[in-house]
Amino acid sequence: MASYTREYLTSRHMNYQDKFHDWNFHLRSYLGGKDYQNGYLLNRYTLETDEEYLKRANNTAIDNHCKNVVQIYSSFLFRVPPTRDYGSMAGDEQLQSFLVDADLDGRSFNNIIREMQVNASVYGTCWAILDKPSIVTNTRAEELQQDIRPYMSLYTPENVLNWNYERLANGRFYLTSLTLLENLENDDAIIKVWSLEDICTYRVDDFSKGYSTAKPVLLDEVPNALGEIPAVVLYNQKSQRRGIGISDLNDVAELQQSIYNDYSEIEQVIRLSNHPSLVKTPNVEASAGAGSIIEMPEDLDSNLKPYIIQPSSQSLDAIMNNINMKVEAINRITHMGAVRSTTNGVQSGIALQTEFSLLNARLSEKADYLENAEEQIWRLFAKWQNKVFDGEIIYPESFDLRDFASDLDYLQKAKASGVQSETFKKEIDKQIARAVVDDDDVIKAIDNEIDAKTSPIGQFSTNSIEGEEIQE
Repeated sequence: MASYTREYLTSRHMNYQDKFHDWNFHLRSYLGGKDYQNGYLLNRYTLETDEEYLKRANNTAIDNHCKNVVQIYSSFLFRVPPTRDYGSMAGDEQLQSFLVDADLDGRSFNNIIREMQVNASVYGTCWAILDKPSIVTNTRAEELQQDIRPYMSLYTPENVLNWNYERLANGRFYLTSLTLLENLENDDAIIKVWSLEDICTYRVDDFSKGYSTAKPVLLDEVPNALGEIPAVVLYNQKSQRRGIGISDLNDVAELQQSIYNDYSEIEQVIRLSNHPSLVKTPNVEASAGAGSIIEMPEDLDSNLKPYIIQPSSQSLDAIMNNINMKVEAINRITHMGAVRSTTNGVQSGIALQTEFSLLNARLSEKADYLENAEEQIWRLFAKWQNKVFDGEIIYPESFDLRDFASDLDYLQKAKASGVQSETFKKEIDKQIARAVVDDDDVIKAIDNEIDAKTSPIGQFSTNSIEGEEIQE
């Protein structure tokens, strides 16, 4: 029977402590709204009071590039669903139940995988635990009737407190312990510790208070029937530290924060230029608004007459140009210049092709990590069922990111070039169909119609030689 001390349950992995600030920053950058404002990401002015700072934060708009980038990646990745071959598990009732409700909370397996990918894009990694209720049944029929089957639980990195990998003799790294924060309420935490032998659940009072002497309370302890920790890590991009990935928002979030501060400067310039400050002595009576009257004492020194301070708004153009440069930098970093661009600028065909190729390479890398993680999930699912996963999961290897409008214009010009070849014209027609139609079955039918179209052998001319018609 395992027994864990308070020090062990509250300890964090070294990499957890290093990355926690970044995780919090990236999450706020993705969520936007009040979560972003409450992160105090505006630069504070000198001598600015708390009340003035909060008022300025409430008046500053947020242009959420981080969420836009993550959503675009996700939309491309799942535009074409993966191909799943379940092998010998195909047709299993528990498999079908798992696909419909993967987390026992009503969410399908596809929804869970999409959420896992979004979390990995924001944090760099996302953890999934595949567990099974420890309810003893006598027959397979009872297990099916009670819907006792494996289910998935997702954990973002801030809830994965500690982990340990050991290297086996064959060189493979093996997860030997995992500490998870299940719930945190009123500073009391529910901690679950996975080991190769058992699974323990504790309640830790005053969790955030390291100096507290309150002893943890063991709530539950069950043997680990699987003999391994059923955890799967989805990486967005792998780093040199095991269990830590590279977020898509590493650089984008910094640029978004800079744009956020620029918007605050714009708001301040507009407010000050439209509402100038009045400088006057205490004895001068003045009212605000259009048509206001200023009354000055008759004996007021002429050098002390009221005057207005109105800042120039010429800096607005410079700030806007600065923002546009940062947006272009975000597009360049994420390889989304052709996807996110809202300007009418003309890019060369080579530039567009290079942009699409870079974005395609990044999406293909993400798809490879998703494919690998899903294969591990199905392996664990089968193991919980005392089976072996012999199926195959295939994610798209290439994402056809093309400028179809430019391609169509190019193909039409090629068709009108006058090349005297029916084979050439048929191939151009097929390419035009592929640029317009998405359905593979319809494209196949169009190709058959184009191939079946007969070509004229020749035409007869009205010219005659010695009264006979000739064939050209």
